Amino acid sequence: MDTEVLEDRKVEISWAHFRMPPFPQVALKVLQLASNENVQLGKLGELISSDPAFASEVLTIANSLLYAPRYPIKSILQAIEVLGASHLQGLCLTVGVRAYLGKSLGHPTMRTLWRHNMASALIAQQIASAGFMDREIAYTAGVLHGIGLLGLAVVRPSEYVHLLGTHIGTPASLLQRERAIFGIDHCELGKKLVHDWNLPEDFAAIMAAPHSECSTPGQWDMAELVGLSCRMADTAGFAAFSACHAPTFEELLEQLPPRERKLFHTDIETLAFEVSKKIAALEAA
Repeated sequence: MDTEVLEDRKVEISWAHFRMPPFPQVALKVLQLASNENVQLGKLGELISSDPAFASEVLTIANSLLYAPRYPIKSILQAIEVLGASHLQGLCLTVGVRAYLGKSLGHPTMRTLWRHNMASALIAQQIASAGFMDREIAYTAGVLHGIGLLGLAVVRPSEYVHLLGTHIGTPASLLQRERAIFGIDHCELGKKLVHDWNLPEDFAAIMAAPHSECSTPGQWDMAELVGLSCRMADTAGFAAFSACHAPTFEELLEQLPPRERKLFHTDIETLAFEVSKKIAALEAA
């Protein structure tokens, strides 16, 4: 039997006791399909359009100030043509995460988790744009990196809200508390969800990236980019919990390869302002 979480009490909960609510299937199928370079755009459009409510949400966001298209996008096929299949992958995942959280998104703690995820994705996209990595894959990976956080929040809301509201320390220290309370941490849960949802295994590598330092610049890859983006989101004021001990922006800039560092923001205030504007545009959609 599950036990209510108290701050200083260890509660063992086996993985089998977690009953994860289903993630929107259209979003998962788009992730699987769009990863195929030979995907037919018509097939991708049919898949998204098969769920009218989901398609409507996609079109709403595609026409929002976040993307600010020159002309109104009136159909999913038009959205694919204007935004591209890889861009639509991240957009559909964003819609799927919002649907996954549902009404709980109105709770301040859930909204904080949502904003952390979105800030990480938007920063990942900017870093990728300053270098040679695919900016749309970086965005998708950024949204997906926190799926374990969201999963714990959805399946154990009261306990997880209590944990986030009382925990003080680094994001890595949060993993220890999660394992003590739930028997699993959000990185492990994220990897399990990537596997259970039959997503590309490359996404599994990004789950623990935020809690490890970047390696040498010669080994710079998508996992390290997303990990650094997550830490930058913490420093920019978008941490998953309020008492997060985040590194300084100067320390994080030193972890960027030379090209990205040269073309990226030089101050945290400008970065935080730009990310805030984009999140506000998304939330207003």
